[in-house]
Amino acid sequence: MNAEQRPVTAMRGVGSVLAEKLRRLGVSQVQDLLFVLPSRYEDRTRIASIGALSPGERTTVEGEVLLTEVVYRRRRQMLCRISDGSGFLTLRFFYFSSAQQNGLARGTRIRCFGEVRRGPLGLEIVHPEYRRVLEQEAAPLEETLTPIYPLTEGVPQGRLRALITQALNELDTAAVRDWIPARLIQPLGLPSLKEALTYVHRPPREAQLADLDCGRHPAQRRLAFEELLAHHVSLKLLKQAVKTDPAWPLEDREQLQSRFLASLPFALTAAQARVLREIDADLSGARPMVRLLQGDVGCGKTIVAAAAAARTAGSGGGLQVALMAPTELLAEQHYNNFRKWLEPLRLTVGLASGSQPARTRRSVLETLASGELQVVVGTHALFQAEMDFAKLALVIVDEQHRFGVQQRMLLQEKGRREGRYPHQLIMTATPIPRTLAMTAYADLDISVIDELPPGRTPVKTVVVPEQRRDEVVARIVQSCRAGRQVYWVCPLIEESEELRSQAAEETHAALTAALPEVKVGLVHGRMTPARKDEAMVAFKGGKTQLLVATTVIEVGVDVPNATLMVVENAERMGLAQLHQLRGRVGRGAEASTCVLLYKAPLSQLARERLNAIRETNDGFEVARRDLELRGPGELLGTRQTGLAQLRVADLIRDSDLLPRVQEAAELLLSSYPDNIAALTARWIGSDEQYGRVG
Repeated sequence: MNAEQRPVTAMRGVGSVLAEKLRRLGVSQVQDLLFVLPSRYEDRTRIASIGALSPGERTTVEGEVLLTEVVYRRRRQMLCRISDGSGFLTLRFFYFSSAQQNGLARGTRIRCFGEVRRGPLGLEIVHPEYRRVLEQEAAPLEETLTPIYPLTEGVPQGRLRALITQALNELDTAAVRDWIPARLIQPLGLPSLKEALTYVHRPPREAQLADLDCGRHPAQRRLAFEELLAHHVSLKLLKQAVKTDPAWPLEDREQLQSRFLASLPFALTAAQARVLREIDADLSGARPMVRLLQGDVGCGKTIVAAAAAARTAGSGGGLQVALMAPTELLAEQHYNNFRKWLEPLRLTVGLASGSQPARTRRSVLETLASGELQVVVGTHALFQAEMDFAKLALVIVDEQHRFGVQQRMLLQEKGRREGRYPHQLIMTATPIPRTLAMTAYADLDISVIDELPPGRTPVKTVVVPEQRRDEVVARIVQSCRAGRQVYWVCPLIEESEELRSQAAEETHAALTAALPEVKVGLVHGRMTPARKDEAMVAFKGGKTQLLVATTVIEVGVDVPNATLMVVENAERMGLAQLHQLRGRVGRGAEASTCVLLYKAPLSQLARERLNAIRETNDGFEVARRDLELRGPGELLGTRQTGLAQLRVADLIRDSDLLPRVQEAAELLLSSYPDNIAALTARWIGSDEQYGRVG
């Protein structure tokens, strides 16, 4: 039996308890162990001289124990002093047994590995890995670099390493099938699957750690190509599956879309009109639309989505529209806009959010299930079990990178009625380069609004050190006296809504005291929806001049009179987020400024990020720079697709492979369909992450 069919319990020493723990690492078969890839490597192939050590090094040393003692300094600890004749090193243990203490008696020779750091007695290693070395035998050193694997609770590094070594020892051409035909691999000059796996798990001692750390070794690229291919094919299969479903053809017999567009006080831009034609062509078909609408901040995506909603409702038969937003604040704003635009067309618009009173929520549920409610706007609440649609024909998802494929598919599945599935329009204000989009969003058709409405002036961005905070506060006073409004965005302290809200409240109090002539508002994530709404309405209506906020105002908030934004601790935010925040100003005809306050000293990454946001207002250029600096995780979101959770590949580093990945995917689908299930199971798992959810 080959490794793809053998359960991990067939291995020596693996019982049901260990097998369950390994399952958390995605390991259920022997072959899965070979694809638990090292996150980094350590060089234990040579012994360093203690006298030549430097803080920060992870290295192997060998020496004789001079003294071992237990001391009490705040907490009980064991100190072991060793020397190799060139210098002295302290080994510090906080967890130890009397047997360990006895085993480190004076005169014992030991070899240990760990990270060197400065300590109160000189250089030290805390909790090193170590073993005793007998004088009469020269203990052999490691022959290959030592892989360090990602761990799960209950599976120590040494145990996992031993299991992977056992699986490697069984590795031969029949043990793990290479599902990619040689004709696809050979032109790339990459090694075979067996060679690649052997190298990444057992790099020879002459291998350069720097090359392996940056992921450019041919063995890593061979695995990266296979991983990218598995994800890309799975997304293309998802798209094929959706495209074979029946959908509601939307003909807009009541002409609601044209009536909606005629009611607007402006004409669509050429880009908006082009994208709407693409959407209308999809909606008129008998197969579900699955379209991603990309566009920079403020380009008018929501108007296009509202036009698609009007077309859906105008097609008769009680067809419904659901718009899903990532936050309650954004859902409320979409709800208010859709009511303003669609209620004059005699369409009913409702709001569904997790924090609604029970009576309000029950009313929304009843009218939605009966078909009385034609358009519903909401958060994650939309795909909860009690939410039941009468005839859902169009799903609109705002800020796609905040949701996973599974969440979107759940909402689509909820809309299944009479054997038909709803159309999907997915919007994002985070533009990404075309080649990357074609790989990361292979399950979607893509439309781009690449033009801003006329009259939008580019926002001037300035980067200012924290020491000049008083000048910034004085600038706020000037803006408010001139009748303009200002945002002050509080720092992203850490992933804690409570701490962010506390920082906002403290800043609000400080600015209120410092600016007695300015009316200061406050909005943060821990406020009730009613209070947030009240604060936003007051700011939008001009009753407050300065709004102190957390990053809850990152998307969607539209106040044309706001012409100044101050972002505190800007060095701690990503480019995509800074660009989104900046998009809250410059929404009117007046010149606007975004001030990025930073605390010195700046890291090299923070310096490059702030320079990038200062140099361009173009969202696509910001996205390109963001990808270069931070990789795809922030842009795509770690939950959007498996692509943002790649084990060995990197979408930016390996971008030169993407055209070949797309070609290989087409060839696999057309000529080697029997290889696909095993390939995707190897990299994505047997859960069929992208399959139909039901």
